[in-house]
Amino acid sequence: MDWDKLRIFHSVADAGSLTHAGETLHLSQSAVSRQIRALEESLNTTLFHRHARGLILTEQGELLFEATSSMNKRLETAAARIRDSEDEAFGELKVTTTIGFGTLWIAPRLPKLYERYPDLKIDLMLEERVLDLPMREADIAIRMKEPSQADLIRRRLMNIRMRLYATPEYLAGAGIPDDLEDIAAHRLISQNPSTPQVAAGADLVHELMQHDIRSTLTVNNYYGVLQAVLNHLGIGVLPDYLTDDFPNLVRVLPSLESSEVPVFLAYPEELRQSKRIAVFRDFVLDEIIAYRKRRNDG
Repeated sequence: MDWDKLRIFHSVADAGSLTHAGETLHLSQSAVSRQIRALEESLNTTLFHRHARGLILTEQGELLFEATSSMNKRLETAAARIRDSEDEAFGELKVTTTIGFGTLWIAPRLPKLYERYPDLKIDLMLEERVLDLPMREADIAIRMKEPSQADLIRRRLMNIRMRLYATPEYLAGAGIPDDLEDIAAHRLISQNPSTPQVAAGADLVHELMQHDIRSTLTVNNYYGVLQAVLNHLGIGVLPDYLTDDFPNLVRVLPSLESSEVPVFLAYPEELRQSKRIAVFRDFVLDEIIAYRKRRNDG
């Protein structure tokens, strides 16, 4: 099968348009159309339904696009491995983690990594959805549970818990709750239990909501919860790793906390030799070690 024709087919299928694919490939629309017709003739099938608004893949086209997508991702992986130098780290690195951990823990520490490797191009992909690492939706992941996908190198980084925190200013005005029943008189700031999050956090919020709390604020990520807490709006349910960067936060009801949540770092086996993966992994591990030491010293 002609590789050039497959490359053109993949671009057309991805763009849904001969014109847009031609612009990407620097080919005329007629040249792209000829290559697609030639590929269809060689396969003795129709790959696209043509209509006024563009192109739609046929069932056979979907099968071929699935194959070219997989092939394209493998080629990208191979190219990335070839580009990786033994002595330098450069190029794009796609990192995925949760919104909370990415904004509140990873992003503030990235200046140290860029200082050492200024040519890195990090794409920080923050979402609760678990991206498919073997299919190269991301290169490396930090997740709040052990990855279940096969062919991944994984390492447990640390364990975290969700706890209650407030500012001294808020507690000075509203008072410090002595027990769980007292929480009803305070404003609770948390993620809504129904929003995507670790189960331990949702369970703790659900437990708190059973106490007829008079006022609540729910946000769909921990960054928003933190900002509300820092602005003295109430008592927030937050991950305990925040106390490293926000030491003025006061823990409320110290006996109350969620169950333990493991934090894992993972990346595909095929990227084992990647210099970019290695420098990011080592950077995270160094920061985790420093974080643990500060907590133990404290």
